[in-house]
Amino acid sequence: MMNDTWEQVRGELLRSIGKNNFSTWIKPIVFESFDEGTVHFHVPARFIGSWVLQNFGDAILHHFAAAGMRAARIEFSVDPSLAGKATSGADTKAPGTAADHSGEGADGPVTVANVSSGLPGAFLNPGFTFDAFVVGKPNELSHAAAHRVAEGGPITFNPLFIYGGVGLGKTHLMHAIAWELLARQPEQRILYLSAEQFMYRFVRALREKDMIGFKEMFRSVDVLMVDDVQFIAGKNSTQEEFFHTFNSLVEMGKQIVISGDRSPVNMEDLDNRVASRLACGLVVDLHPTDYELRLGILQAKTESYTRRHPALKIAPGVLEFIAQRIFTNVRVLEGALNRLFAFADLIGSEITVEIAHECLTDILRATDRKVTIDEVIRKVCEHYNIRQADLLGPSRMRRNARPRQMAMYLCKTLTTQSMPDIGRKLGRRDHTTILHGVRKIEDLRALDSRIAEDAELLRRMLED
Repeated sequence: MMNDTWEQVRGELLRSIGKNNFSTWIKPIVFESFDEGTVHFHVPARFIGSWVLQNFGDAILHHFAAAGMRAARIEFSVDPSLAGKATSGADTKAPGTAADHSGEGADGPVTVANVSSGLPGAFLNPGFTFDAFVVGKPNELSHAAAHRVAEGGPITFNPLFIYGGVGLGKTHLMHAIAWELLARQPEQRILYLSAEQFMYRFVRALREKDMIGFKEMFRSVDVLMVDDVQFIAGKNSTQEEFFHTFNSLVEMGKQIVISGDRSPVNMEDLDNRVASRLACGLVVDLHPTDYELRLGILQAKTESYTRRHPALKIAPGVLEFIAQRIFTNVRVLEGALNRLFAFADLIGSEITVEIAHECLTDILRATDRKVTIDEVIRKVCEHYNIRQADLLGPSRMRRNARPRQMAMYLCKTLTTQSMPDIGRKLGRRDHTTILHGVRKIEDLRALDSRIAEDAELLRRMLED
């Protein structure tokens, strides 16, 4: 009888959440029993139970109630023998498995949580974990800060504000924080959503005259995570409510994590009070990827793919070729690699540099560097308000030396010229001087937000 009810609930879930979500998260769980208002399940791994609880708990209870069962709580316990039933969503080494954290063993119970008052937010991507995040110089500070927040415990900085351009990993880090928090403290009420979703919920609460319910929901969380906060810039009523929500949570000692495409102080149309509040914690930025980080990402993705598809063969030099030629953002980089994987599967032969060039022609054409050294020199001089003669001359005064190093860095990252060629254009300097200047700016970008913002602004101006 109870198994028949669960099959009925599964059918309703399949219709309501879609085939992909059902296969990834609902199919691996096994109904055990119903006892005094609590539905008991077995799951292959702890993090699956946490994720289902967070994202589908309300829906499961609703469908059980519709089937005539007075279910108020859900409990998951881990059964390692079910591991084979986990789908691709569980294949990722996500936080929450017994191997990831000390404490309970593989068969330890997932903490019971009353999800009848759950907080539905945006779905978390099972692939966006800390284990799957490749760390390099451009993102190491943001990664370290995100990991610190995800560890829980006393709050050392609140809010954590992560910003950067498109496709550099902001959303990945946000999801990774949520996964880790869920694994470490599954009883916590964590709400992750986009700023756009925040606004829609606010507008709906106004329309339905339910502002009390709206305030209670957002002020009852332990951790609030809002992605792409720039969306509410210029939307005065939404900013006002966000400001009050922010203040209430901070006063209660709750953790807040925010992401945006720019630092708070540089967001146009963002209310000064909101910008000031967002900047009062720790603000970290994700810099554009450098060659080493792009290569590391490609190597990690390729290793992961070849574990599942051992027949894949990629010739030496292919990943280096892609890392050198595609530099816009990680999404484009991964898209190019996925296309190569698909192409390799179709042709059934090794991927060489020549094949990669042919397969990725349109992407390479779109990302080809067209910036010249002369353009870099002109823009840098305009930005720092110095003469070209001073930039190219022998002066070692800081006023001239730092812009000169910035020009070296931009020439190296935005043009196809060699370092000897760059040196000849920049006052007949040797390649070791150019290399020193490039590395100096790379180091300063991670330590000095002004240098980082100068580099990003100049890059955008030169590439537009």
